[in-house]
Amino acid sequence: MPPTITSVAADDTAFWDAIRAQYAPSPDFINLENGYFGMPANPVRAALRRYQDEVDAESSYFLRQRWPGRLAQVRQALAAFTGVDADELLITRSAVESLNIVLQGYPFAPGDAIVYAHHDYDSALDIVATLAARRGVAPVPVDIPLDAVSDAAIVAAYESAITPRTRVMLLTHIVHRTGQIMPVAALAAMARARGIDVIIDAAHSLAQLDYRVPQLGAQFVVANLHKWVGAPLGTGLLYIARERIADIAPFYADTSHAAGDIDKLGHVGAVPPAPVMAIEDALAFHAQIGTANKEARLRWLARRWMDAVRHVPGVRLYTPADPARHCALGAFGIDGIAAADVARRLMDEHRIFTVVRQLGDVSLVRVTPHVYTRAHDVDALAAAIVRLATAPQ
Repeated sequence: MPPTITSVAADDTAFWDAIRAQYAPSPDFINLENGYFGMPANPVRAALRRYQDEVDAESSYFLRQRWPGRLAQVRQALAAFTGVDADELLITRSAVESLNIVLQGYPFAPGDAIVYAHHDYDSALDIVATLAARRGVAPVPVDIPLDAVSDAAIVAAYESAITPRTRVMLLTHIVHRTGQIMPVAALAAMARARGIDVIIDAAHSLAQLDYRVPQLGAQFVVANLHKWVGAPLGTGLLYIARERIADIAPFYADTSHAAGDIDKLGHVGAVPPAPVMAIEDALAFHAQIGTANKEARLRWLARRWMDAVRHVPGVRLYTPADPARHCALGAFGIDGIAAADVARRLMDEHRIFTVVRQLGDVSLVRVTPHVYTRAHDVDALAAAIVRLATAPQ
């Protein structure tokens, strides 16, 4: 790997080829569905194996004697990366677990309202529905245009949904269906000015976009570490501002921690230490790339394939046209061909793996490159889309 760097061009082939050499993607297909689980780099995978051997060899001695110190070390590394204090962070198994902890532990009263968007993550919608059924919370959905004209228009859409009973606004930073980047800081400022708590789903934005958690302006943030941070599968993060921890009731039974101790929210029994320890290695590898460089590269790859198909008859892009409003994730459809058939044919005929997502009544094909993705890979996708769109049906 090159040493830690400050700035590198998004199209610097030598640098990004060196990065790609640190990954081991399958040679059998082009993986353009990296939004679900971000492949760990080879040094992270090697560290995971070492840590698992260490845990297995020492068994309960490791868990009882050495694990608390190692866990504290990882939390300090995450605190340095996110810009918040270690005692405001809880390592979880996923953003979904984090979201369940904070939403189901939130002190809702019957009739309280939660504002959310139809484009939010499917599991988030399930949690909102569960709160409505079990605790009498009133769900208030909003619809956000696929290609909003301005941040102000998005803020106005959420603001129009607020009522005197609104307690929480749930916001998605990067929409997993289309890749749209939401102006969460502006939304959070609007909501908090009205005394409304904001919970931000940063599952896709942490380490894909260059920011620190305090810049989001929310006291509750959930994230994944196994997407863009590059940590092993089964690692997530929950941030709660110190002064708000006592307000959240444990989702899992716990009587051993103080009300203001975030660890009260993570009592899930014994968990595998090795993936958590490898978070440090993932952060170290990420630092050798740099968040700003990673973001620029991902934007460049996404724009490369989208610009190549944008004006092809029959191709419909569902990702904002403004390059500032998306990063890696993008979505498209082809008129006259079901999204599921497009994804199947991309794989069967062109060995390109994508995924189908649903947005209301619309099915779309989501494309997500990674830092190991080559320009050639997204060019192959664009050529395949053109071929599908222009072939006789």
